[in-house]
Amino acid sequence: MLRDGGTEEVRRSFAQAADPRARLILDSLTRHLHAFVKEVRPSREEWAAAIDFLTRTGQRCDDTRQEFILLSDVLGVSMLVEELNAGDAGTESTVVGPFHVGDSPVRELGASIDLLGVGEPCVVTGRVVDLDGTPLRGATVDIWQWSADGYYDVQQPDRQPQGNGRGLFTADAEGRFWFRTVVPSHYPIPTDGPAGELLRAAGRHPYRPAHIHVIAAADGHDPVTTHAFVADSPYLDSDAVFAVRESLIRPFDVIDEAERAAAFGVTHPFRLLQLELVLG
Repeated sequence: MLRDGGTEEVRRSFAQAADPRARLILDSLTRHLHAFVKEVRPSREEWAAAIDFLTRTGQRCDDTRQEFILLSDVLGVSMLVEELNAGDAGTESTVVGPFHVGDSPVRELGASIDLLGVGEPCVVTGRVVDLDGTPLRGATVDIWQWSADGYYDVQQPDRQPQGNGRGLFTADAEGRFWFRTVVPSHYPIPTDGPAGELLRAAGRHPYRPAHIHVIAAADGHDPVTTHAFVADSPYLDSDAVFAVRESLIRPFDVIDEAERAAAFGVTHPFRLLQLELVLG
């Protein structure tokens, strides 16, 4: 006979799992999931709706969109996982998000990741260092961002060239890197799927503050996935995916000097972002 709603019976069914970590995860999942159901007491119709919601979430996943990551993001789980796995020092990490691609186009230092020529010109300069400030020669810096009107290339394959807003750079002997782009705008996450339904049901907005995504990596060091948030962007205090951290809000300084613009190969005025990425 099942007792306690069957919770203990289910827990015992997983007790013989050979892998200790799997055994711990399945036991904890059972306890917390059963406790949630007992607290909420969903009707059969509500439980069927929940199953349908998750089914449709999976059905919205494809090669260019990951709805489960989006759902994890808007529930704050992605950032919780990042914080639990973060090191004690170095640049703070944030979410990857649903629009990172595995193979960013390799670009030379100083190249432009903007293939559209629309938007406010921006130059990003920076360096990758270890915890002691030693430059990390040959570190890779993977960059991705959306267009000036708030879309990633994979969202507009008929309007944006593949690889627009993306680039994989290799730092020089001093750990330095730089590239040209446009200032990103704030934008809404996709709301035409289950994650959007959740936001509407909660009365929440879908917007993210303007930012540039970065993954920095170097041999012998833990990689960091992070953002550079535009300091004067809307929604810094209410990011739809809870990823804003004070240390990651950066000034995109306005530079109105013809000589400096010419040196970088951009028009003036332009915006300048300076980054230091610290790897543990």
